[in-house]
Amino acid sequence: MKLKQDISIGPNLKKYRELAGLTQEAVAARLQVQGIDILREIISQMERGKCNVRISALLAMSELYGVPIQSFFTNLDQAQ
Repeated sequence: MKLKQDISIGPNLKKYRELAGLTQEAVAARLQVQGIDILREIISQMERGKCNVRISALLAMSELYGVPIQSFFTNLDQAQ
């Protein structure tokens, strides 16, 4: 079985951000307060699968969006 390379969790990041009612700007601002130095442009790139996501950012977004971190990794084939 061959594994698909470079599967993006970006669409899930965007989905849960939107479900939380947050803009990319709001997420960046809240992460900055937590000491995670991420600009809105980086949030956008992560959601488009153009940028790797740090574990610290994933953990913070999971808490911010109120979802388990596993949520970002569900239904990846359908999210593409």
